[in-house]
Amino acid sequence: MSNELHIVGFQVGRETFGVPISQVHEIVRIPEITSVPDAPDAVIGVMNLRGKIVPVVDLRRRFGAKSDEFARKNRVVVAEVESKLVGLVVDSASEVLKISPQDVQPANSMFQEQELNYITGLGKLADRLIILIDLTRLLERNELRRLTMPAEAAGATA
Repeated sequence: MSNELHIVGFQVGRETFGVPISQVHEIVRIPEITSVPDAPDAVIGVMNLRGKIVPVVDLRRRFGAKSDEFARKNRVVVAEVESKLVGLVVDSASEVLKISPQDVQPANSMFQEQELNYITGLGKLADRLIILIDLTRLLERNELRRLTMPAEAAGATA
């Protein structure tokens, strides 16, 4: 049983996504977010997390949802991606899921397309499917670079 995958589960729309717990630093309520001019579309700004300026990506926008409104259930999943902290706005997040490796189906060739290459597999948990994602692929390298530039600029002026 010690070889179970420990996944932080979160919802965006009607789907449940999961990332390895080792990438997640914490989950917080939506803080005050400062917008940054000329940021990529899904980047809604930066937040101050105990003195660190962290870029915030709205995964709802990244996955094509139209709503920019925040509800009480919305959370920011603070994750480490390529040694940098990134805040990810999700509809809700509260679960640590344990999935047996036998219950994970690797992503098929359909998900290897450029747009969907961040999907690494599908985990089966009871009667639900968990879409397992790779945050590094979800936030492409040039996007990651652009993410850290607004945060560094905001940190320099703070």
